[in-house]
Amino acid sequence: MNTRTDSSTDFTPVDQDLYAAAFQLLDPDPTPAPARPAALAAPAQAPLTATAPVRLTGPVEKTLTDALTFLDTHGWTRYSLINTEGARCSIGALRAAAGSRNAAYRDAGNLLLDEARRQHGKKWQAIPAWNDSHSGAQVRSVWEAAIRRAHHMNI
Repeated sequence: MNTRTDSSTDFTPVDQDLYAAAFQLLDPDPTPAPARPAALAAPAQAPLTATAPVRLTGPVEKTLTDALTFLDTHGWTRYSLINTEGARCSIGALRAAAGSRNAAYRDAGNLLLDEARRQHGKKWQAIPAWNDSHSGAQVRSVWEAAIRRAHHMNI
């Protein structure tokens, strides 16, 4: 790369009046517009704040959560769908929470049974048999884990 270091150049000095005339043609009214009165000025923007994204609860998580709330409110039982005091087994709570045997009911039941098998062995073929063979604390542990899984799976 060649760089000239001497002071002589081949440039012609610029005529400042010609420069001004050229800019006048590009911007015929160089005077700034008067400032608008404060009452007519654009409203101030509210500062942006970071907010956490809204996460919607999926139907399976909602069914499991509502069923566990039902068990907490009405009680848990073994050996019957509903006992004389109104307590329910795990299937009874799922039915009450889902309202019908819909997809959320089926998927929540499958997730609950899968979690029961994870915690208590693969031998369990159905929720009622598992429910009737474990303590309230063991059943609750499975419910809570199933709810966490549904939450993480966003279902």
